[in-house]
Amino acid sequence: MPEPPNGSSRSGLDNPSDHASEPASPAGHPNPQPLAPPTAAGPHQAERPLAGRRIAVTRAEQQLGAARHLFEQAGAQVFDLPALVIGPPDHWGPLDDALADLEDFHWLIVSSANGVEAVEARLQRQGRSLARRPASLKIAAVGRKTAAHLEALGAPADFVPPAFIADSLIDHFPVSGWGLRLLLPRVQSGGRTLLAEAFGEAGARVVEVAAYESRCPTSLPSATLAALDSGGLDAITFSSGKTVRHTAQLLEAHFGATWLEQLNGVALVSIGPQTSRSCLEILGRVDGEASPHDLDGLVAACARCIT
Repeated sequence: MPEPPNGSSRSGLDNPSDHASEPASPAGHPNPQPLAPPTAAGPHQAERPLAGRRIAVTRAEQQLGAARHLFEQAGAQVFDLPALVIGPPDHWGPLDDALADLEDFHWLIVSSANGVEAVEARLQRQGRSLARRPASLKIAAVGRKTAAHLEALGAPADFVPPAFIADSLIDHFPVSGWGLRLLLPRVQSGGRTLLAEAFGEAGARVVEVAAYESRCPTSLPSATLAALDSGGLDAITFSSGKTVRHTAQLLEAHFGATWLEQLNGVALVSIGPQTSRSCLEILGRVDGEASPHDLDGLVAACARCIT
């Protein structure tokens, strides 16, 4: 297997400053205002900052459990708002072909738990696994959940960036990108091409393949629609740009042309910069953003917005 050439005097991609980092939070929107008067402090308020609040959580329908658990621990009444259905890509061929040549790659870069699961499932069909990958192949993971999935499979990541966004991986990558051969499994549509573009500009040979697809559900749960219709929600959380787009589509299909009015008085809270931009573009505002960009940060951001 070819080794990446030497000659770079520093770690990370060549000229990382050429790839602008996203802002830590979106600009151009007012500071969020409380949606209800603050309640008197109780003995467990610090542990249950969302006590009595009604929160709709948008995630893939297969992945609502972990988010529900964290919000309920914080005291919230949770309404499921499954805005994604995770399924296979249209064609497995490109991913299967890339995995068959896994020993030719220097790094596997995964940016979601869905990508990890898809890669592992397709390797299993070939009688292989991430735990038994070629010794020369290293794995980079964006996000704590992605890294945890790898750990559970016996294939811990060799590199996890300090912030849970793609830009952080680019800025902190531990070696020069020049001459590397990288495999990037990703969502089939709607995802960002930032990683492939940045590594390509740094001199890496990038193979980007569809590992799964996230599609829009056909409807929303009746309890969540009823809460929206009655003005009974305090906040809606969004975990990706697609959850924003699909939620808008589903609300428009149910409420018609006035669908956006259903969000009046509801705090809109995003998990990270790109999701915040989708909120601003599609919904016209965003009231809070998670920091760190994970479920724990999302719970904390909700608490800041509405308590």
